Amino acid sequence: MELEALKASWNKLDERLAETEIVNLRIVKEMIEQKTKTAYDHIMGQNVYSFVVNMLIICVVFPYVYLNTPIKTTSFAIVEGVMVIGMIPMVWKLSLLSKFDISGKRSSELSRLVLSYKKICHQEKVWMIGAVCLAMIAFYILELGFNSEAGYVLGTRLILPLGLSLLTLALGLFFAKWQLRRHAQQLHEIERGLEELKEYEE
Repeated sequence: MELEALKASWNKLDERLAETEIVNLRIVKEMIEQKTKTAYDHIMGQNVYSFVVNMLIICVVFPYVYLNTPIKTTSFAIVEGVMVIGMIPMVWKLSLLSKFDISGKRSSELSRLVLSYKKICHQEKVWMIGAVCLAMIAFYILELGFNSEAGYVLGTRLILPLGLSLLTLALGLFFAKWQLRRHAQQLHEIERGLEELKEYEE
């Protein structure tokens, strides 16, 4: 009788331990999901912010500059065209990010989305560097070489716009580098979280 009671108590203890283990695994999984979701939210926020800022520049800031300065229409069209084309990968990235559902999709499917997102980021970076450089060269050739209304002459009237442009470019590169580093860290956090979640799906 004592042996039967001992077996029963051991069985109950095993059941409790199994239940505790299941609860602990669920808690750990939820923590990983939350950490991954937080990193995803930061990346989504960065992309939305970039999209809004670029739309403001395209639709408000640069048109205002064009209407209030003697910039040539061709120069304006080149810069606007490059910025509009630069919005295509932004929209594509936002479209991919909108499909990221950590609670409704398997980690392998989410990993494929992240890989596609990284490819777009790489292509966008290479393309934008080239496009921005070419657009700036074309802009200054047209403005300094063919825009007689602006009255650019060698001296302060020429140094000032060039200096401000270079300063803006330098600040833009500085903040872009900082954002890219932060973005890479958060993307790595998502990838690591998805790798850890795979263990809970097997």
